[in-house]
Amino acid sequence: MINENITAILIKIRELEKQLEEELNARQEALSYQIRNHRVRFAKTIRKLHRRQKVGLLRYLRSARLGHVLTAPVIYSLIVPFVLVDIMVSLYQHICFRVYRIPRVRRNDYIIIDRHQLAYLNAIEKLNCVYCGYVNGLIAFVREVSARTEQYWCPIKHASRVLEPHSRFSRFLDYGDPDAWREQLAALRKDFDDVQEN
Repeated sequence: MINENITAILIKIRELEKQLEEELNARQEALSYQIRNHRVRFAKTIRKLHRRQKVGLLRYLRSARLGHVLTAPVIYSLIVPFVLVDIMVSLYQHICFRVYRIPRVRRNDYIIIDRHQLAYLNAIEKLNCVYCGYVNGLIAFVREVSARTEQYWCPIKHASRVLEPHSRFSRFLDYGDPDAWREQLAALRKDFDDVQEN
């Protein structure tokens, strides 16, 4: 399905991703933390250092910019539509992906909420981090669900360059190739061997 040049580039990308993961693991060791049972564990000396660097709530609020305070209700009001999107997309994939035989996206692989465990953040900063972790993770989750849906229903590359194509885009058929559309669509609809069902 994918031509040889694209396959070679994808292999290089995977190798670079592995290299990046190794670098991040080395950085994790340098910052003296480990992840056990989805909880971050810092060395005691590091936890003490973090606690000393926390800015208290009153000092934090006194130093807050007025624009930040005034826009907070606007930002936080978006939680309602985001939760609705979360519910609807989760429901959608649990119903439709079973019918289409598309592997479901593991929501927990995308929505990561762990920054609230940092001792150098105060309560407001932790709340902000929980919110950002949820919303940005949700957007990534929704993007992957929509990418798998697009692969099933209309896996054709765009004629124009896509700025940041989603995870499935490289598998899509070339724009303007009707023979590939007719001959390869059925196989492409089943081509999810690279992802695991949850």
